[in-house]
Amino acid sequence: MLQHDHLFEWRTIEKNVLLGLEIQKKLTPASREKVYDMLKTYGLYKFKNARPSQLSGGMRQRAALIRTLALEPELLLLDEPFSALDYQTRLTVGDDIGSIIKKEQKTAILVTHDLSEAVSLGSRVLILSKRPATIKSMIDIHFPDNISPLERRNSPEFKDYFNKIWKELNNDE
Repeated sequence: MLQHDHLFEWRTIEKNVLLGLEIQKKLTPASREKVYDMLKTYGLYKFKNARPSQLSGGMRQRAALIRTLALEPELLLLDEPFSALDYQTRLTVGDDIGSIIKKEQKTAILVTHDLSEAVSLGSRVLILSKRPATIKSMIDIHFPDNISPLERRNSPEFKDYFNKIWKELNNDE
């Protein structure tokens, strides 16, 4: 998943989320049904005949994630997927996407420059050095399993993780 959802305006949401399956010639009645189930689960089924311009930014990102999940990848790569969204939408969509990834039991690598996003969504934060980038440090993130990414932001541990990452980023060793 990239910064922009890359949904095609001339295709409906249904056709957009089925695109990867079509390209890989994996569109079967079973794979189509799985996509419909995801559309229902993640609140987009009643918008399946809509065009991308008729959806909010968050709904578009959910559609892009469903398109990705339809291919059943072992690993999700998310390159600043929320950066094109306004702050409030970014929080909501981050919470949605985090919950979807957890529910679908997928491993994801999220590239972000937003420390709060890294702490609220991650289980481990890798801090990279300046160019050429190498892993400078790793910080494991632990929150109770039953709280959402949005709820993590209000927990007492959040500030400690944020400050630890901030300190590492500003350590010029």
